[in-house]
Amino acid sequence: MLRLEGSEIVPDRPGLEVAVEEVVAGRRWSWSVANAGDRPVAVRAVRLRFRVEAAGSPPVRVFQHGYQSWSPTGAVTLGEHVDPSRTRTGDPMMDDVVGFARRVHHADPAVAPDGEVRSEQVTAFRGAGADDPVRLVGFLGGATHEGTLRLRRLDDGAVEVVAEAFLGGAELGAGRVRSLHDVVAADGPAAAPLLEAWADAVGEAEAARVAAPYQVGWCSWYHYFHSLTEEHVRANLARAGDWPFDVFQVDDGYQAAIGDWLVTNEKFSSGVDRLAADIAGAGYTPGIWMAPFLAHPGSAVLAAHPGWAARQAEGGELLTGWWNPDWDGFQATLDTTDDEVQQHLADTAAALVEMGYRYLKLDFTCVPALEGGRWADPTATPAERVRRGYEAIRRGAGDDTFLLACGCPLGAVVGVVDGMRIGPDVAPSWERVDDFAMPGYEEVSPATRGAWRSTLARSFLHRRLWLNDPDCIMLRTSETRLAPEVARAWALAVGVSGGMAIVSDDLALLGPAERALLDEALARGRASDAAAADGATARCDDLLAGAGDLPVPTHLTDGSGAALDPLLPPSFPRR
Repeated sequence: MLRLEGSEIVPDRPGLEVAVEEVVAGRRWSWSVANAGDRPVAVRAVRLRFRVEAAGSPPVRVFQHGYQSWSPTGAVTLGEHVDPSRTRTGDPMMDDVVGFARRVHHADPAVAPDGEVRSEQVTAFRGAGADDPVRLVGFLGGATHEGTLRLRRLDDGAVEVVAEAFLGGAELGAGRVRSLHDVVAADGPAAAPLLEAWADAVGEAEAARVAAPYQVGWCSWYHYFHSLTEEHVRANLARAGDWPFDVFQVDDGYQAAIGDWLVTNEKFSSGVDRLAADIAGAGYTPGIWMAPFLAHPGSAVLAAHPGWAARQAEGGELLTGWWNPDWDGFQATLDTTDDEVQQHLADTAAALVEMGYRYLKLDFTCVPALEGGRWADPTATPAERVRRGYEAIRRGAGDDTFLLACGCPLGAVVGVVDGMRIGPDVAPSWERVDDFAMPGYEEVSPATRGAWRSTLARSFLHRRLWLNDPDCIMLRTSETRLAPEVARAWALAVGVSGGMAIVSDDLALLGPAERALLDEALARGRASDAAAADGATARCDDLLAGAGDLPVPTHLTDGSGAALDPLLPPSFPRR
């Protein structure tokens, strides 16, 4: 049980007050922040400070839940873990890269205090003693603000847990009260059942969309990347008839510019409408990728509507949402609190659905949450800015279109999306192979290892908050750095998890052996997903095991009772 020690507001201003009600002793707290003053106040964060007397003997292992799809999730050791935000390279340019990574991978981009472990939305921790219980603390929702749990060991051996409602400088008007998501606590002998019960409660509180069918499909990205052409898509469409795909999804590479999603480039002469018609004519649900909250400064959409872009709070320059050399450099961020932008998002989604695209993959969607912008509605929190963009897309797409979130703050969109990417990008390699990585944040670089870890660690979210998207299966044995036994292990891990099964290969490279592997993974996946629909998700039993930071767990049992244990070959590197 937790003991409430007090509350605080950042920054502390005259007239701001926190009200707390202990709904269930040591188990649940409702709270709010009020502005009793006579002028609006920008509130960055509101905190409750708790003390856990019997946290267990050291070392205490902590489940650290990442902020958005790509942010690392796994177990770390309290007192040994160093938050990546504390990374310093000595190179001003690379330190700027670290600063950008902080904005992308934490609700609060500030540098974490020394010795602190922070986890987003939920955490669980236990001591090393055989009888030490697991303790869970979490927020009962995330639609109106982010929630960060901050843990540190006190000098007397107790553990302090700070539950932080991150409002990101949202204005609180004079005389206004903002209710905050309840904080809940629980304890038990194992982490997985506690996390499952927490996700059940959040899903019920926020009307999670969990009824979509099991998703099997093809995606262009992990074979063709930015070199994708219409001929590539059509060649794979012609070969797909013997494969058990429901969805056929075109990824990045078709658009005229980032932001101009209804207009194709010279590599796609038929246009997005004709392509959708031909995919549907072949018997598949057309799917398409877009980064809906980004726009290139030279895009047609910003040329016509320059006022739709968010601006920096200081200087009024465009708020940079991302940088990608394959997209011609820096990208602007659309202001998702602006009514016209919301209508544009709804209209774009409606136009794509009218063409036949009933599966929309929405990527890089953390950008409205980035700090440093000036927004049309200054009362919106970062979480609300993300959610408003998604709600606009849902209005345009309708209720029966599958929305897949990616690069998205997980807490902000429960009840709006049908699927959620729950790990960093896979790659046709186990370890990362790119030359560039953000210092301190290397674990977010594309690599199958990172996707593996998050698939196991976030298995409890499946069909409780959405359908989990572990990211794509890669079956090919040529044009890849994945050893055959690793490609097999990854495909079966996706299956055991019950999450979405999307193949991303040139189908011309696949033969009977690859098809047999997919069939085996899908058999496991359908059984696990069916069990998850009945409340028994795949379970990672070694979630808090190991030592050091973010080891790769190997044990996952699917909800139907079938286990592939351990998943990785014994000789394979865990780190």
